[in-house]
Amino acid sequence: MLNSSALRSPPTDTKQTTPHRWAALGVLCAGLLMVGMDLTVLHVAVPAISRELLPSGSALLWIVDGYALTVAAGLITCGTLGDRFGRKRILVSGFVVLGLASAGAALSVAPGQLIAARAALGVGGAMIRASTPAIIKTIFPDDPERSVAIGLWTAANSVGVSVGPLLGGLLIEHFWWGSVFLVNVPIVVLTVIGGALLVPESRNTRPHRWDAISAVISAVGLATVVYAFQQLGERGWTQPVVWGIGLAGMVLLAGFVVRQRRIAHPLLDVAQFADRRFSVAALCIFGCYGAYTALLFLLTQRFQLLEDYSPLGAGLALVPLALANAVGAALAPRFAARWGHRRGLSGGLLLCALALAAFALFGASAHYGALLAAGSGSGVVMALGSDAILGAAKPERAGEAGAVQETSFSLGAGLGLAFWGTVLSLVYRSDFAPVPGASAQQLNTARSSLGAASEVAARAGGRVGDALHSAAAHAFDTGFAVATGSAAAVVALLGVLAWRGMRASDDRRGHE
Repeated sequence: MLNSSALRSPPTDTKQTTPHRWAALGVLCAGLLMVGMDLTVLHVAVPAISRELLPSGSALLWIVDGYALTVAAGLITCGTLGDRFGRKRILVSGFVVLGLASAGAALSVAPGQLIAARAALGVGGAMIRASTPAIIKTIFPDDPERSVAIGLWTAANSVGVSVGPLLGGLLIEHFWWGSVFLVNVPIVVLTVIGGALLVPESRNTRPHRWDAISAVISAVGLATVVYAFQQLGERGWTQPVVWGIGLAGMVLLAGFVVRQRRIAHPLLDVAQFADRRFSVAALCIFGCYGAYTALLFLLTQRFQLLEDYSPLGAGLALVPLALANAVGAALAPRFAARWGHRRGLSGGLLLCALALAAFALFGASAHYGALLAAGSGSGVVMALGSDAILGAAKPERAGEAGAVQETSFSLGAGLGLAFWGTVLSLVYRSDFAPVPGASAQQLNTARSSLGAASEVAARAGGRVGDALHSAAAHAFDTGFAVATGSAAAVVALLGVLAWRGMRASDDRRGHE
């Protein structure tokens, strides 16, 4: 167990060592805003990309999810590289990579080019996400200031994720689909300049030999597991090859953990997970962010395909989620200061679980109230969970601790979307009722996805088209209820875990 006195740096010299720390935080927030937007900005652009680039189903899957996959796979490696070579250097390099990849994605003329550009975007995103938590810990060593900084920083990520569909819809209605990537370029220019001038350099002053073998194992293992989940969502649960790929990824990750425990200078200090605050906070972020991202994607699909929202309209409908999430993250430090991290984290999880349960019980009629609750609750969880992870880490290992935190976010997004998306798809297919007058081919196509059902219904027209649309809507609503209900149960269990596991955090901070 880590000694709490070793986790804090003297507060007296904070302003002397980092006089522009709040301006530097603005640069970090702008970077995370871009990374968050790139995760969801394509949600409303998929129809336009499908029409113009004509990707296959598998290629479209990689276009949408390849970014999150690459981010998740590269975080631990980028975090340790920042500890060794300098976190500012990795951060600014990440901005440059993100800018170049954004331009490449906007100018893509073939699916393969766009997939490669999205992967490069993921590399830049991993560099930014892995380095920024360690920089925050360095420039805000005091607990109160760091809690506020992490709240603002987490709010930037939440706003980026939630505003992505809104921004994408706005741009697509006035420009071509590539414009959703070009919006990054001017922000990159500003962040590169701001990062070079305002962000101080920091690194592990006693770096150990970098374990390239562990870096490869972790990246391949994470990539394989996320890919397997994505394929389960695409192909269903009865594909032995996909299960074999997922098992191979789990074996690689298990081997990675064993190697870290045995070598003298590990890439990731797995002993950090012995600290209950550290491991519980990482698990809470993973589960809550997975449910949050899945809800965002499922609602976007429902608005456009069932309720005939335009891309911009679908984005506008999610504005309450973005605002509530940002407010929850920004106010989280005040909640923690008054009631403690334990109550704040478990309360945020409970609020999010209640919102998901409301969606499961009442469907779209619970829309705005449930969105506000889900957004504010998840914002509190993301901010306080991040603060708990960084507060439990040794200063010299802050980079890898930040990488674990960001891996929780990225894996939560990728696996949450794949898992709950698969749950919805399975229920949708099984609950799709027969439609009198529809051919077998029409029914089979309509059962494959809600988007396919909408297309078939539009082509069929008349009573058959209306019946197909009604059957698809009913099946989707049933699947949506099962997915959000199961997500509510998972998040509620995490709330209980946080209540039991975070007691030490408040004890050490003097709240209980």
